[in-house]
Amino acid sequence: MSLFKARDWWSAALGEGEEFDQGCLCVGDVDNSGTGHDKVVVGSYMGMLRIFSPHANTKTSEGGPAEALLLEVQLHNAIVQVEVGKFVSCSDLLHLAVLHPRKCSIFSVSGTAGNVEHGDQYQLKLVYEHNLKRTVCNMTYGAFGGVTGHSLCIQSMDGMLMFFEQDSYTFGRFLPGFLLPGPLVYNPRTDSVLTVSSARQLESYRYETLAVATEAESRQDPDLNPKTGGKRLTPDWTCVLGEQALDLCVPSYSHASSSVFVLGERNLYCLRDNSHIRFMKKLEFNPSCFLPFASVTDGTTNLLLGNHTNMLLVYQDVTLKWAAQLSFVPVAVRLANFPEIKGVVVSLSSDGHLLCSYMGTDPSFFSTPKVDAREADYEQVDAEMKKLQRFIREASRTQDILPKVDAEEDLNLTVTVSSSMDSPSQALIQDIDGVSVPSVTVQVKVKARCVVQSSKMTVAIQPPLAVTQDQFVLEPMGVGSSSAVAFSAFLNGRYPAADLTGDVTVSYSLPTGVPRVLQARFSLPLALLCVPSSPAKTTKFKITVDTNQPPVDLNAVFPEFAVKSEDKDGNSLAFQFLSGAKVTVLASRTSQRYRIQSDRFEDMWMVVKELVQRFDQHFSKLGVKDFKKSFSGPLPLQEYFLSVDHHFQLRVSAQQYQDLLSERAVQFRAIQRRLLTRFKDKTPAPLQNLDTLLDATYSQVMALAEAAEQNRALLQEAFVRLRGATHLLVLLLTLWQGLSPDQTAILEATLLPLLQDTPQLGWEESCDAAVSHLLRSCLSRSPKDQATSLAQQGGPVLGLPRDTARLKKHIALMCDRIGKGGRLTLASEANVPVQVQVQNLAAPGGVEPIAEATGDELELPQEATAFIKRKQPSKKGKKDKDKKEAAVKEGAGGGEEPVKEARREKKEPPKEKREPKKDKEANKEASKEASKEASKEASKEAAERKVSRKPSAKVKEKKKEPEAEEG
Repeated sequence: MSLFKARDWWSAALGEGEEFDQGCLCVGDVDNSGTGHDKVVVGSYMGMLRIFSPHANTKTSEGGPAEALLLEVQLHNAIVQVEVGKFVSCSDLLHLAVLHPRKCSIFSVSGTAGNVEHGDQYQLKLVYEHNLKRTVCNMTYGAFGGVTGHSLCIQSMDGMLMFFEQDSYTFGRFLPGFLLPGPLVYNPRTDSVLTVSSARQLESYRYETLAVATEAESRQDPDLNPKTGGKRLTPDWTCVLGEQALDLCVPSYSHASSSVFVLGERNLYCLRDNSHIRFMKKLEFNPSCFLPFASVTDGTTNLLLGNHTNMLLVYQDVTLKWAAQLSFVPVAVRLANFPEIKGVVVSLSSDGHLLCSYMGTDPSFFSTPKVDAREADYEQVDAEMKKLQRFIREASRTQDILPKVDAEEDLNLTVTVSSSMDSPSQALIQDIDGVSVPSVTVQVKVKARCVVQSSKMTVAIQPPLAVTQDQFVLEPMGVGSSSAVAFSAFLNGRYPAADLTGDVTVSYSLPTGVPRVLQARFSLPLALLCVPSSPAKTTKFKITVDTNQPPVDLNAVFPEFAVKSEDKDGNSLAFQFLSGAKVTVLASRTSQRYRIQSDRFEDMWMVVKELVQRFDQHFSKLGVKDFKKSFSGPLPLQEYFLSVDHHFQLRVSAQQYQDLLSERAVQFRAIQRRLLTRFKDKTPAPLQNLDTLLDATYSQVMALAEAAEQNRALLQEAFVRLRGATHLLVLLLTLWQGLSPDQTAILEATLLPLLQDTPQLGWEESCDAAVSHLLRSCLSRSPKDQATSLAQQGGPVLGLPRDTARLKKHIALMCDRIGKGGRLTLASEANVPVQVQVQNLAAPGGVEPIAEATGDELELPQEATAFIKRKQPSKKGKKDKDKKEAAVKEGAGGGEEPVKEARREKKEPPKEKREPKKDKEANKEASKEASKEASKEASKEAAERKVSRKPSAKVKEKKKEPEAEEG
């Protein structure tokens, strides 16, 4: 708003971790020096009281803020508010009033001249104090009722005004309709107390009215009529503000003798003593504090206003006169006179930044140096212009949205997995079925290229794998320094893992405070999960992978598993999982095929994945560039669906356990309530076997909780096995159709939308929604179906389905459409199959459209279908059409044959859809024959009109249908 800043005259930082607010600052000649110079008194919520006598900051000053500190005292309670006034009877000296949450103390500050170089000494003496029975909020002071000196009015948190005349308690009154305390101020001109109530209105109470009202101790509820003497307390006047007030102020100088200022959350109000509004200023910022301080001309008032944008504004009524920038948000502002300067603005922040500043501009002594007048070299300027234009063209040609990554990161993260197993093993489970569980060491090295602070490392790995330590705090590193940590990974469950990869994430901060994150991925060896074994001859599940290269020696591809292998030719290899089945790999001696077989379908995933990866590495080392692998057999969907059903049944069991636990818990609490009622009864009554019922219910709750916990562990194991089976299905689909990496990523995201199950969202409903989206978009049967799917908006709320029939149907349909040429892509318009594929899908012998024909979840709403199908006819055309169709139904003869053929071509459904409607067609024909003779003449005329007008339109629509299929 302004180029000017508040000029720093003196400043100090008050403690660390202390908090300050609106009432924690006041100024005045608290030590009664008689010079008229003010001192700054600051109290904090931590109970620290400080008194300063600021002076100008100079470069030669060595003490800094410490020289200006007159007194610093640690009080036992938090300081809510400090004020300076004449609070002691029979004395005109100024004293310091300190308000605590449950006490109000009056202190005298006195100074003693020093005889040495340390200067004067100041002391704080307690004159008297008031112990309060209620927690207080704020206070104000003034000559209530025209008494000599200053009396105190303290507002409690429950709405009671407590009046003290110097060292004696006068009376207390409850404010009517009180909810929350607001700002409090005394108006000496009308001898009244002003506050803002929770009704967001300014209320004025005369001291005389408060004095004669009902005693607070005799009437706690202000809404009830008093039972004893005294009047009901009512405000003298009210003014609705419509917002909560931050502060109130009544200026004491004569020019503004009838002004009351209210600072709201969004507005500044100025009212007269009779509640009439003088003016109102709508603020475009959030204010924090204000102070009316002077009147330059009659009828106007100047005021300081601080806001949350670190600005200190000077207003003359509603006109902005000056704006100064501060370095903090002020919560309190005062004006003070010091020996060197008068009218200094004293401001305080919430974290203890105390600043004495003035407004204005310092003169600038900078003068622009003279520029030597010389002739410009136009050739050099032209060359420089061309160079700059070339830079601009290169920069504008770049289309990158994201910022370019620096060539060198601030940290270099290296993860190394040991090639040998640990000895001894660090696994928590030492052995499974007599086989020792191994562990492997992973070493992470971090090297810094700049100063790095607050570095933290996190290791994430998928269960049932675990690590010895997953969080590390790194020491601060300088340029070129490095740090290394090590941990061990092992199997921590009695079922095989579905993923051997892990992530290492390092979060750190640069010296400038900018946070950064660096991530690296590592892969664990297969030897963590299985050990070599003898091949199995008979198994339940088999998968065959074809290649275009001669068979290789499996012992050379898996050297760590060939130690105990009995097959010297390398045609067979067996992997015995620590907590699973045995997986056997057989290589054909004559063909280029490899068979993987096991008794568990999902356990083959890790072996098939490792086999494919090692084949790629083996043939790339040999220099074979055209190595291809494929899968030709049928997809094992039925085997995959067994894992889906098992996982779903465990989810249903978990829901049932949850419901039963809720019922038993309700029953348990009901029995407890009845027993408690019996025990509290003065006349003992028989328990009627309630104690037995309580024990039985408790046993049922504990048994159900244990069963639910066991089911949760089984559900976690089933989800890991389901992930493995899903990964295997995705890999087989990729090998079957030769999908690109992008298409494989889309397929994985569709079939594995979650990393873990939650009670609110499970795998079944998430996968069903993703597969349904693919069937509606990129795997739709025709461009028309794809366009109509885009017209659908929203969808049902995802929840646990009743069964898995619909999910399995959709997965089978998705695999079939991918097998018939469907492409997986996120671009909706570029994903339409070719015409031959559409005809194959739409042919009677092709795939049955599960969701489109029979499933209700993929059908379009009637509104979308009607909107996309054709335009609605006008009312007149519709009436003519109805008449013509009625005539065709009733008429007969040679003239109506073309009409029937045209209607049949348009209205007749496909062959497979028309067959179930034979009975309806027979009924229609019978009704036609029955009505032929009754209206023969009318039908002939209608048929002639129909033939003369409609066939052209019918033929056009007939031609459009094959065009839509071809598109």
